[in-house]
Amino acid sequence: MLHSVVSTLLGVLVPLAVPVAAGAILARFRAWDTKPLLTLYLYVLSPAIIFDTLRGAHISTDELYSTIGFALVNLLFMWGIAQGIGKIARLDPAEQAGLTLISTLTNSANYGLPLVLLAFGQLGLDKASVYVITQMIIVNTAGVYFAARSQFSVQNAVKSVFTLPAVYAAALAVFLKCFGLHLTAGLEQGIGMVADAYSPVVLTILGAQMIKVGRAEAKQVKPAGFWTGTAIRLLLAPFVALVTLKLLGISGLLFSVLFIQACMPVAVNAVVLAERFDAASGLVSKCIVWTTLASFLTLPALIVLVQ
Repeated sequence: MLHSVVSTLLGVLVPLAVPVAAGAILARFRAWDTKPLLTLYLYVLSPAIIFDTLRGAHISTDELYSTIGFALVNLLFMWGIAQGIGKIARLDPAEQAGLTLISTLTNSANYGLPLVLLAFGQLGLDKASVYVITQMIIVNTAGVYFAARSQFSVQNAVKSVFTLPAVYAAALAVFLKCFGLHLTAGLEQGIGMVADAYSPVVLTILGAQMIKVGRAEAKQVKPAGFWTGTAIRLLLAPFVALVTLKLLGISGLLFSVLFIQACMPVAVNAVVLAERFDAASGLVSKCIVWTTLASFLTLPALIVLVQ
């Protein structure tokens, strides 16, 4: 078991750690503005990899429905847990909102997709792409609601979903696939080239973001909130994901991929929502840093278990 974990750590996590470390070092010692790269990620790289993956994806209709069902049921379970534990811990409203973001939003895109590709190959990436698209929609709807229920607007949430280029890329890929249509060879090759740049660029951005979210307000976080959030994401999330997968009767490679995606650390997007709606951004940012660091130890063990 230990040998398998170490082997997975060296074969899967170490390659991912190189661009993450490069981004962290660059952000630490240079005044690096990641906003241009975030724009590149959102409007170019993300749509490209979603389109390229879905075009060649080997995923059945049953797996599609199972993936969406898992994402929604798991979200409801994690939301309920965050609400219950938050009340028991007597967190204030802002901390409760932050804890909900920590519990429900995972870094399934810029960390999860490269990890799945290395751990499970292209077939695993095919199955993960549907989950990632579902998560993007969840972040821009349920995520907004969790962060600011008093300021929540269903209309604005729906609008925000349709500003995501990845949603249109996914729709185009599904349309072409359903009707057996193709883009020109040159266009598909060009999109594939852009998609290949996804992993190193977004992992470098992740490293920089980890440094930037470790701000002064994170040092003032109450220990109870931090340890509660960390425990939910690292300890309870795998158990809840396992129960949800069993309840839905999901098995095989799809089981492995969805389990790992649900066990990812806190999404960086969570702190963006927390800052925008005053949902304990210090608590969220601190949990992002430490759950991401801890994941380099926990994820190899989980990958070995599901493999």
